[in-house]
Amino acid sequence: MRRPSLKASDFQQALGTRPVARTNHFVLHTLLRQGPSAPVSASPDPELSTDAADGMDVPVDDWRFGVVFPKRLARRSVTRSLLRHQAREALRRHTPAVLASGRFGSEVSGWVLRLKAPFDRQQFPSAASEALNAAVRQELDELWNRLIVRKAQS
Repeated sequence: MRRPSLKASDFQQALGTRPVARTNHFVLHTLLRQGPSAPVSASPDPELSTDAADGMDVPVDDWRFGVVFPKRLARRSVTRSLLRHQAREALRRHTPAVLASGRFGSEVSGWVLRLKAPFDRQQFPSAASEALNAAVRQELDELWNRLIVRKAQS
């Protein structure tokens, strides 16, 4: 089962909220549930779980994820594509920890990740370079870890 797509109003709502985590290049916003909330649990449900090939055993189909990567900050389409792929992988890697924190149960239905600053083209001349790939992965991991640590402390 495929997750429902985010609509323009969802992006407006999420980007209108205060960011929950930031790094040098990225900002993460939450998408709050509308109407009655159904709790998101960490126990696997065969009807909602991703298949075993994804390596995840937590229900993520209730969660929606959107990205905002403006062309003015990431000029090349290959760069935006790399960012999109890395963002989805980071969500998959960190969803179990976010769910385990118990802080985002019923009120949050998704996330919107926004690129707020460009990656330096002098430092990363190739948009598909391993160096850029590693830098983006590291920064996205830092972003999600900041969110998890911040919520664990509150």
